[in-house]
Amino acid sequence: QVQVVESGGGLVQPGGSLRLSCLASGSIFRLSAMGWYRQAPGKQRELVADISSGGSIINYADSAKGRFTIPRDNAKNKVYLQMNGLRPEDTAVYFCKIRYGIEQYETWGQGTQVNVSS
Repeated sequence: QVQVVESGGGLVQPGGSLRLSCLASGSIFRLSAMGWYRQAPGKQRELVADISSGGSIINYADSAKGRFTIPRDNAKNKVYLQMNGLRPEDTAVYFCKIRYGIEQYETWGQGTQVNVSS
């Protein structure tokens, strides 16, 4: 069974930073892309950033460019989301999604809440 667990959310003031972590565990064969998504109240879930298995392909939402980075540690099956310059509009539940296997199965984590407020 494959599990995806996020951590690192919390309350931060505007302009502050947070680092989210995502750990993938279980029977994972050929872990490929890993990514972060977010969903604010009343809005659809949207991509924040994702990264290919080797790290050579990274996609960022326009809102994340220049503020967020998505480092990945393949030895630990972990991906991070380093968020700097946080804004109130970044408030959302942040989800990690992984893809694995030849069939490119997808598994989501349960999410971690990020609140940006003074």
